[in-house]
Amino acid sequence: MNWFECKVRYDKMMENGLVKKVNEPYLVDALSFTEAEARIIEEQTPFISGEFSISAVKRTKISEIFWDDTADKWWLVKVAFITIDEKTAAEKKSVSQILVAANNLREAYDNFMEGMKGTLADFEIQSIAETPLMDVYKAKLGQTSAAAE
Repeated sequence: MNWFECKVRYDKMMENGLVKKVNEPYLVDALSFTEAEARIIEEQTPFISGEFSISAVKRTKISEIFWDDTADKWWLVKVAFITIDEKTAAEKKSVSQILVAANNLREAYDNFMEGMKGTLADFEIQSIAETPLMDVYKAKLGQTSAAAE
């Protein structure tokens, strides 16, 4: 899976009634930059009234996502997997970034640990930080295009 962060710029009606220009990040699963941009336009069009633009699309280094449908925030967990070099007997750490859905820091830790159950590799958490992501969109598998129908 390739996860792309897409920033959507639009005029948002704030709770106090004022209109403010915002630039919100979203994550989409796509095969290319072009597909990522098309996916975020498709996903956001029903929710945004008026004009909007895609201000940035960039590939992320997220290796896995632990989902929780009850959560409203996204947390980035940097985890180091520890291996031992057989020749030198030296510890080697390889860092991965895992996105975790949770409502708070404690829940992010718990959901991460639940997602790591059954993992045979030794690991240590290097950091857990809340992200500004508004939402994450999985790939839509088995979808046929309207032109093919």
